[in-house]
Amino acid sequence: MLLKQRGHTVSGVSLEPTSDSLFNKIEASKSLNFDLRCDISELGKLEKSFKEVKPDVVIHLAAQSLVRESYRDPILTMRTNVLGTLNVLRASQAVGGVKAQLIVTTDKVYENVGKQTGYLETDPLGGKDPYSASKAMADIATQSWLASFGNPPTAIARAGNVIGGGDVCPDRLIPDLVRSYCSGQIPQLRAPNSVRPWQHVLDCLNGYLLLVDKILENSVNGAWNFGPTDLQSKSVSDVAEIAGDVWGVATKWQQDLSPHPHEASQLLLNSNKARRELGWSDKLNFEESVRWTIDWHKNVYDGLDPVKAILKNIREFELR
Repeated sequence: MLLKQRGHTVSGVSLEPTSDSLFNKIEASKSLNFDLRCDISELGKLEKSFKEVKPDVVIHLAAQSLVRESYRDPILTMRTNVLGTLNVLRASQAVGGVKAQLIVTTDKVYENVGKQTGYLETDPLGGKDPYSASKAMADIATQSWLASFGNPPTAIARAGNVIGGGDVCPDRLIPDLVRSYCSGQIPQLRAPNSVRPWQHVLDCLNGYLLLVDKILENSVNGAWNFGPTDLQSKSVSDVAEIAGDVWGVATKWQQDLSPHPHEASQLLLNSNKARRELGWSDKLNFEESVRWTIDWHKNVYDGLDPVKAILKNIREFELR
């Protein structure tokens, strides 16, 4: 919707959306030039989809994006995130006419050694859990592909812990909080002290689109971090405290003491390169990011049309 508001013609290739997805709720298909169904791990179907769309710009966001799901189905995670990314690169190469390509991986591609100053684009990649490993592999595979074969002008974007209205994925903090509020239950936090670079989705997308513009100018390539300032690297409990205040619950959270798969306790990004060389900056601070997100969910829960809620956020964001 941000792309449409900025005057672009948009097409999409994805799996069938879930019944409770925001995509279905706002009937997003009606605003797309092409809305095609395809598993990116199936190269033939993906190439056919690309040839039908004939894109000028490719932004690759498709992924199995959940850490806990990667433990349940590591093979699917690896196939989607690694093979799927290579298939996107092959399909965009084969279709011809692509002027710029952005491959989105994640902040979790870095070998997590507890770095306090934030990971730089030049730091080693790695991953202990299947999701992080799969995305690090996809990132390395992309770099290898670009160094080995002719391809459209391409860059890699690394961001994560993005929050915003409309997310319904299981085992993610904001959707889990909202589900608890709506059902009258006390939210259960698996790791309240874990620190993440929380960032509003509009700040993240604004960075991606700025990077695409620079690719089109033939002025940039390589890897780019998009994350908040250090002051926005807050804990899970910090998010839950603000979210509970906005929703108006009496007890904001309790710790879930049951056993859980390993997830990194701290992750910080250094985004100075994007700030310095692209002129990018985050428009929303940590508290605003959380408040905008919970306000969106609360207003929609109270009956506001989700399309109007999205457009309101976009208008306010673009005015900053």
